[in-house]
Amino acid sequence: MDSTQLGDLWDRVFGTQPDPDQWLVIATALAALAVVVPHAVWRLARNAITIAHEGGHGLIALLTGRSLDGIRLHSDTSGLTVSRGKPTGIGMILTAAAGYTAPSLLGLGGAWLLAANRITLFLWIATALLLAMLVMIRNAYGALTVIVTGAAFLLISWLTPPEVQAAFAYAAVWFLLIGGVRPAFELQSKRRHGGAPDSDADQLSRLTHVPAVLWLFFFHTVSVCALLGGGRWLLGL
Repeated sequence: MDSTQLGDLWDRVFGTQPDPDQWLVIATALAALAVVVPHAVWRLARNAITIAHEGGHGLIALLTGRSLDGIRLHSDTSGLTVSRGKPTGIGMILTAAAGYTAPSLLGLGGAWLLAANRITLFLWIATALLLAMLVMIRNAYGALTVIVTGAAFLLISWLTPPEVQAAFAYAAVWFLLIGGVRPAFELQSKRRHGGAPDSDADQLSRLTHVPAVLWLFFFHTVSVCALLGGGRWLLGL
């Protein structure tokens, strides 16, 4: 690849793209809502939220100096991230707290990029994160899920015109923001009925001696604030 081609690639990835029409921003928000709210559709779409959830655990584990043994994604949309290191302390707390907050925070970061007209850059960053996560996947279903998701981002960013890229990127970010709200409510419901005794909130409670209900409140706060803030950026308010 010569210098001209490298320059073109640089401009394509790091350059800005035009703002999409407001109707597209609203339409993609409604599409994301239609995917998150109906239970039957959500059961399938939740796999993408699980990727972000477990990826959050893995990323923070590495950033806090823990050793990441692997990530598993299951067909029931559950997942497991295994890391080694000190079983207590700030690194373990941050790693445990990263799961339920990751989809919303990723959506917030994506909304910031889209508001800055960096649509292609968002798609490439998402592809890079998925590729990095693939290295740590330890089961076939998880690998397939990450490969399919990453391939969608890569093909859209490489082969489609700006209008299609914008529609896909806005739909993905809206899905992370809106879909990031629902898991905390699902966890709250499970715990109310005696389920999920070893949930992230319960692990955090044991690590910090702070009641699990307050960690649930923290998850709710992060997801709702991210939705409100990211939504304002996407809508240009």
